[in-house]
Amino acid sequence: MELAVIQSRIHEIRGQRVMLDFDLAEMYGIENKYLKRAVRNNLRRFPADFMFELTKEEWASLRCNFSTLNKGRGQHPKYMPYAFTEQGVAMLSSVLNSDLAIEVNISVMRAFVAIRQGLPKVSNHKELEELKARIKELEEASEETMAAINDLSEDTRRELDDIYKALSELAVKQKKQQERPQIGYQAIKEQREKNK
Repeated sequence: MELAVIQSRIHEIRGQRVMLDFDLAEMYGIENKYLKRAVRNNLRRFPADFMFELTKEEWASLRCNFSTLNKGRGQHPKYMPYAFTEQGVAMLSSVLNSDLAIEVNISVMRAFVAIRQGLPKVSNHKELEELKARIKELEEASEETMAAINDLSEDTRRELDDIYKALSELAVKQKKQQERPQIGYQAIKEQREKNK
């Protein structure tokens, strides 16, 4: 499932990023009533910081504020929708034990992480294409830089190798000079005093 689609279904309610039950049911490929039934049968797994039921006011506000809640998606529910936090969505994978549920949960977790890390929220196809184009431009610029580095002439490479070799030899010579004992009357006098 595309990250942009999942991100468009993450809402902020009560100061938390959540996904609504009917959106999750659609992604899992099951009817919403089966998702709700599985949750109600396992309520101990969903404390208040994992899942909460929307109030009528929150539901009305959400429907007015978000154009993503178009007709057919959660319209006039008999019961108010459940809102699942990131932890609640993760817990759903233990309640809805299917391969599709596991794959969807992995994608949803990645979407929550992307939002948390500050990646841009992509709300439509045009924004997604613009983001892909920017990434492609950066990749091409990086490839051009690598090509320029690789295009150094063979002579230039040999010259750089000679410079590095000369610097290495110089460092070795300098180290040997520092290790060499001093010669002269003062050095002999100091040596005799040490031996006493």
